[in-house]
Amino acid sequence: MTVTVRDCVVDASVGIKLCIAEAFSDKVDTLFTRAALDPPARLLVPDLFYVECANILWKHVRRSGHPADKARRDMQKLRALHLHSVATVDLADDALDLALAHGLSAYDACYVALARREGVPLVTADERLVRILTTAGAGSVVWLGDLTF
Repeated sequence: MTVTVRDCVVDASVGIKLCIAEAFSDKVDTLFTRAALDPPARLLVPDLFYVECANILWKHVRRSGHPADKARRDMQKLRALHLHSVATVDLADDALDLALAHGLSAYDACYVALARREGVPLVTADERLVRILTTAGAGSVVWLGDLTF
């Protein structure tokens, strides 16, 4: 199945692919490039996106030899993106309800809560999250591998 989206919520599993070459990094490059076009695509994130990306970069520095100075530049790159950031304090109650109802982490549930609130799909590279949300009918979710442009 292939899916085309314009406005969406993106999680850290997607955003980090701009910094760490992984499967579907090319799709992520295209997705984020579209955010800067006129008219721009609207890419939304809860503000925890940046901390989650920092944590992923830290793990790559510690475990994979990713240079620390590159990790710092990667964070600057992520902060410079055309993303609409939403405070987690505004999502926390809904995120808790979603986490309790569907066995999600509160972090993942923040992304789902934001997507629901904005009426846009969540784009993720997390196949487990896609399975949980699809099975539960808990919101519109698109696996990054299915995304087309």
